[in-house]
Amino acid sequence: MTVKVRRQRPRRRVFWALVAVLLADLLALSDTLAVMSVDLGSESMKVAIVKPGVPMEIVLNKESRRKTPVIVTLKENERFFGDSAASMAIKNPKATLRYFQHLLGKQADNPHVALYQARFPEHELTFDPQRQTVHFQISPQLQFSPEEVLGMVLNYSRSLAEDFAEQSIKDAVITVPVFFNQAERRAVLQAARMAGLKVLQLINDNTATALSYGVFRRKDINTTAQNIMFYDMGSGSTVCTIVTYQMVKTKEAGMQPQLQIRGVGFDRTLGGLEMELRLREHLAGLFNEQRKGQRAKDVRENPRAMAKLLREANRLKTVLSANADHMAQIEGLMDDVDFKAKVTRVEFEELCADLFERVPGPVQQALQSAEMSLDEIEQVILVGGATRVPKVQEVLLKAVGKEELGKNINADEAAAMGAVYQAAALSKAFKVKPFVVRDAVVYPILVEFTREVEEEPGVHSLKHNKRVLFSRMGPYPQRKVITFNRYSHDFNFHINYGDLGFLGPEDLRVFGSQNLTTVKLKGVGDSFKKYPDYESKGIKAHFNLDESGVLSLDRVESVFETLVEDSPEEESTLTKLGNTISSLFGGGTTPDAKENGTDTVQEEEESPAEGSKDEPGEQVELKEEAEAPVEDGSQPLPPEPKGDAAPEGEKATEKENGDKSEAQKPSEKAEAGPEGIAPAPEGEKKQKPARKQRMVEEIGVELVVLDLPDLPEDKLAQSVQKLQDLTLRDLEKQEREKAANSLEAFIFETQDKLYQPEYQEVSTEEQREEISGKLSAASTWLEDEGVGATTVMLKEKLAELRKLCQGLFFRVEERKKWPERLSALDNLLNHSSMFLKGARLIPEMDQIFTEVEMTTLEKVINETWAWKNATLAEQAKLPATEKPVLLSKDIEAKMMALDREVQYLLNKAKFTKPRPRPKDKNGTRAEPPLNASASDQGEKVILPAGQTEDAEPISEPEKVETGSEPGDTEPLELGGPGAEPEQKEQSTGQKRPLKNDEL
Repeated sequence: MTVKVRRQRPRRRVFWALVAVLLADLLALSDTLAVMSVDLGSESMKVAIVKPGVPMEIVLNKESRRKTPVIVTLKENERFFGDSAASMAIKNPKATLRYFQHLLGKQADNPHVALYQARFPEHELTFDPQRQTVHFQISPQLQFSPEEVLGMVLNYSRSLAEDFAEQSIKDAVITVPVFFNQAERRAVLQAARMAGLKVLQLINDNTATALSYGVFRRKDINTTAQNIMFYDMGSGSTVCTIVTYQMVKTKEAGMQPQLQIRGVGFDRTLGGLEMELRLREHLAGLFNEQRKGQRAKDVRENPRAMAKLLREANRLKTVLSANADHMAQIEGLMDDVDFKAKVTRVEFEELCADLFERVPGPVQQALQSAEMSLDEIEQVILVGGATRVPKVQEVLLKAVGKEELGKNINADEAAAMGAVYQAAALSKAFKVKPFVVRDAVVYPILVEFTREVEEEPGVHSLKHNKRVLFSRMGPYPQRKVITFNRYSHDFNFHINYGDLGFLGPEDLRVFGSQNLTTVKLKGVGDSFKKYPDYESKGIKAHFNLDESGVLSLDRVESVFETLVEDSPEEESTLTKLGNTISSLFGGGTTPDAKENGTDTVQEEEESPAEGSKDEPGEQVELKEEAEAPVEDGSQPLPPEPKGDAAPEGEKATEKENGDKSEAQKPSEKAEAGPEGIAPAPEGEKKQKPARKQRMVEEIGVELVVLDLPDLPEDKLAQSVQKLQDLTLRDLEKQEREKAANSLEAFIFETQDKLYQPEYQEVSTEEQREEISGKLSAASTWLEDEGVGATTVMLKEKLAELRKLCQGLFFRVEERKKWPERLSALDNLLNHSSMFLKGARLIPEMDQIFTEVEMTTLEKVINETWAWKNATLAEQAKLPATEKPVLLSKDIEAKMMALDREVQYLLNKAKFTKPRPRPKDKNGTRAEPPLNASASDQGEKVILPAGQTEDAEPISEPEKVETGSEPGDTEPLELGGPGAEPEQKEQSTGQKRPLKNDEL
């Protein structure tokens, strides 16, 4: 037994340790259960949250609106966001930043930078000499990068979500345009890092919209593929997406709905903003025409006037979507001159005629990338605010050739809802119904490298090689591995974008650098020197295109293999150790438990991503370069197909099957032996089985970013600190404003109270004059010096005034409480006295309270009556202007003391069992008179002959008769029926000594 106990103790300790860890994790998760999504549009953003009890809800901002403008006003001492910043755009257009997302990941020579300066000339842009990116120069002291401004907006969105959720939130999914390249996506991630957000995923806004559509129509999805086209025209850009919905079988959850992005087309500059700018230019021309003869300045040179015109153009575009014409009017546009002009929808459509011609462009791009025709599209659904323009719908309907356009989706909030659903799915705190999302790569990525080849004996030349890593419209996230077999020394290779021929010349200029990264490997030669007797299996580079669409090089390894023969002793020791470890965790040994851990990783690496079978050409090209050592004669990896000199058209499926079979059947692999090596004789196999030993050496990597250098860590830390300082300053400002408002409110409220009768009754004229004088002085100080006063000074001034008025307020509050408190005390005294009187009337034989208990209660009642009468008399002698002696807290204390005594007796009566009733000598219960009342029956007891009332009550005999008459009831008020105690005694079987009378 001792041995068993000792064996159980470690298990118990492990169990309780696991329980403790689980509880700690649950406690940690309880503070961060909520997740959020931010749909970042060019003009506005929508924020959604999921928290326990609140499934997928759009967050309301401080103005109780569901949509918040993406505008920031940056001044020397304050910041404004959302609607407050939009109102500041008219007063201070230079310090108000909008549409700054168009500058993310852009260098100074990008055409979009020049376009931004042309649209908003009031902003002064400077350039970073190291990264060649742009900065907003607000003032000589204030300078911010677009990433920092976006970080401010994300931090503001988190504050809105936290106020709505009433808890802190750090996990978020952020939407980005599908056409964002690697540099732009990294810029968004840096902005989120500055804001202190943990980004679960950067999801494409078109994918988020498609996910929202599918989640709310899950029941309509079946095994038949449904092709839906989403046409999203927002403020800054237009995206057309073809999505296929279908039920698919998954390994984890069986049949589940899936959305797959099949085709994407976009126009970076086609949107509602460009229409508004055309209208603004038209209105500016009309205003100049009206003042042509007055030698006035051009309205375009006045930033405030142009900001007013842009706001009016936005309103005009919205109104003309529902009306044939509208009157544009601005009061005091410039030089106190009002502007008024009539604009028709026909004029608006003529201004934007070339824009409407570009509407079908994204549709054609999406169909080409999906390799589909319009006949295969079941429905076209409109998304985005600019699709409400009638001409856009007319041109689009003609381009797609459908009967009507679908409008059965919330055009403004669909992306935010889809993103927050994805956030809940990625969070560990929620369990949602699975919905498989297969996003698509828009820009292909390839690997380029140069190697020396021998075309003829003695003639060497350099050969440039390209291998597609992630093909266009291929699914992601996924991992891929490429192997370099012909290098035994340090070398470089390049990661670049693939064929971008689907982009026009202007789009290519906006796209930026097509070269991503140069990878410099260090330590390749040293790895070969470290394992001279091993056979090289190449240099393996592991790439990852994650959920956010951001490419990373995880690691580079130099892999070697050799054949080793294990001695029986070593094999036995390893087997025993493996069996011991497996038994501790409830598992058994497996044949491949002895293999190097690299094999498990290899399985993961060599299966690039789900859907890779759809791109066999890419896989062949990648695998061919990765695993095709033709001339050098090196041994390939076990999962690779036999024969080193495989042709380029070799099937990738054979390679995949080899992976599976050799990974799942290590015993068969051992029997077959390594590729290219003859199997050993039968006798040698049994005695000394050979196995492959793999050694992996980490290779040093130096990355040279070519498209847009990331912000250095020190610069990033400075930006994080800058934003934190601004947030702290805003909080201090809010605290100061709160203190100033509290002081001002206290002054006005108290001045008003001094004239109210209830306050005049308890104060003298001198007291009121003193308080009034101090209040007036504080009001004057607040007006003159309050602007420069600190938060501490304002709080001290408020505390001083409250201390001055404390006595006055105390007297008024006490008088307000007296009637209610005294009435409650009187009721309690009356009920307590009645209870005490009733307790004393209980017959002695039925008495459950002791004399001490009733005396104690009587004493407390008398003392409370005496205290009340004395205190009321003393209070009547005092003037109302003095501090009262009758205090509400004293009344409450007396009530608590009295109630405590009564409750004690009530609880005792509640849990005390009633005593049994006595019987006469004949063994029958005495009946009460027919005319006796219930109270008489309960109090009168018939005693046996020869016994007085003072004598001790006679107990019932052990055996009682059950034939009692209906009128016999127990007289105790707090007990049950008289028959119950007798039955309980019989059931328990307890015997008591019999008295002489009972004998």
